This record gives sequence, structure tokens and C-alpha cells, in this order.
Amino acid sequence: MESSERALSRRHILGGGLGLGLASVVAPHTLNAEPRPYGSVWARTLKSGPYSLTGKFVQGGFAIGRGEPHQDILVDGTPRGLTSEQGDFVIGFDRDAPQMARLVIGKGPSMDFEILRTPYDIQRIDGLPPEQVSPTDPVLLERIAKERDLKNIGFASREDAAWFMRPFVWPLRQFRVSGRFGNQRVLNGEPKSPHYGFDMAAPEGQPVYAPQTARVALAEPDLHFEGGLILLDHGQGLISMYLHLSALTVKTGDMVHQGQMIGQVGQKGRATGPHLCWRMKWRDRALDPSLWVLSDVQ
Repeated sequence: MESSERALSRRHILGGGLGLGLASVVAPHTLNAEPRPYGSVWARTLKSGPYSLTGKFVQGGFAIGRGEPHQDILVDGTPRGLTSEQGDFVIGFDRDAPQMARLVIGKGPSMDFEILRTPYDIQRIDGLPPEQVSPTDPVLLERIAKERDLKNIGFASREDAAWFMRPFVWPLRQFRVSGRFGNQRVLNGEPKSPHYGFDMAAPEGQPVYAPQTARVALAEPDLHFEGGLILLDHGQGLISMYLHLSALTVKTGDMVHQGQMIGQVGQKGRATGPHLCWRMKWRDRALDPSLWVLSDVQ
């Protein structure tokens, strides 16, 4: 991607303006939708009826808002839980989100907005063990199925909280970007599913920190594909993931706070070198976690 596209996909501010893509927003009942500049990108806050919405309207992006407490959230015609006790809520836009999205809170008016397309690269990785690319061993396949069920339990966590309303920080103090969210993966020459993580190369053993307050929804030390894996629940179905860890310092059910050490960088599972694969999901939608961080990659 060009440098301007990198900035678009990484920089934002929560609580005081949020860097957004240059996507047009269609809101028939908007009270205030004037764009405000921040750096080389644009911030946009929408208000419609009793609620407001601020976010990155791009594929892999998100938006947060505040309305009335305990109201139904309807996104693209599908129920997505309730607003918090304070009326806070979050919605996410999948990697392949369609051009338009619609939000309805409670019995308020609908808010329609365009989702900017994100360009994705092709990433080729060779030299992986065959069983890490296309497993065939029945015993291994049974293990993978059991681990999938375990992960699904973690993904189903739904903390009644809104910790996502504050800015996130990077989970590593120092790193080199080695893979971006959404890239099409070709493993050992075989096309595979897109990469849903943001890869951060760093020495093995480097501490990994919680980027935001959360409940530990899953903490497993040695899964086949992920190696050491931690899932953090930031509220309302927003789950962040930390893969290939060499060590874990938290356990399932723990409460963690922003900046708290949760594990160490490793290269367990499907990895060719030490790095942290940082991922995020909002319910069933894959998001780019790097969009949540206040500061840009150095």
C-alpha cells in the first residue's frame, strides 16, 4: 500500500476525534456530520436522534457510540446485543464488508454509511511444515477440532462492559511490522484464507501487554496453529487475540488492565520466526486491531 493508505489504516483517536478514512457517510437524520482534520486523515462524528457515532468507516474498521442505556443494537438488519448501562456501544466492519452499512439503536432512526474499500496485498510464506499448512493425520485433525471448540467458547464471551471506549495501546513496546491485516496468504505455494492478524516481529521472550482493560476469555499455552494463545474480552463481543506466545502470565477468567503483562513473544504454532500475531473480532466479524491504537507505527 502507498504511505497515505498506511496512515489511513492505522491512525485514529478515541475520545477527542478519531482518524477516519475518506468515506462518505449517508445519515438522513444527522445533526452534526462535519469532518474535522487530524493529521493527514479526517475525523467524523455523526449524531442521529439520541445517539452519536464516531469511527473508521473502512473494511476492517469500527465505530463506537453513545446513546440511551440498554437499547437494542441492530447492524445490517441483525440484532447485535444491547448498549451498556451508560449507553455505550461498538460495531465492527468485516475485512470484506459491503459498501454500505446500516445501524439502528432502539427505536431511533436508521443511520446509513459507506464503508471505504481497503486494498490488500498478497503475502507468500514458504518453508512451513506440511502439517501446519494442510493437516492430514487423523490424530492431529481430532486435536484441531477440539481446539476449535475451545476457541469458540472463548469467542462466545460477552462481558457487559465498554472498555473499548478508551484508546488502545500497542501490545509490544518495540517491534517491526512483518504482516498486515487482510493480506491474501499463499503458504508453501498454496492459496489459503486471508491473514486476519497484524504481525509484529520481536525477539522471543519480549513482554506482551494488554492494550486495553479486559477479561481473559481464554488462555491456552500450546495450540497446534496458534501456539500460546490469549483471548481478551473488551466488552460487547469485542475480542482481541494474541498468538504464538512462548509463555502466558494470565489465566482464563482473570481481569487485566491496560499495560499489564499477559505473556511473552514466541514462535509456537504456525510461525516461521518469533513474532506476535495480534488479531481482533467483533462477534463474527474480523477487524484490524492496529486501527484502535492512538499512536502510529514508528
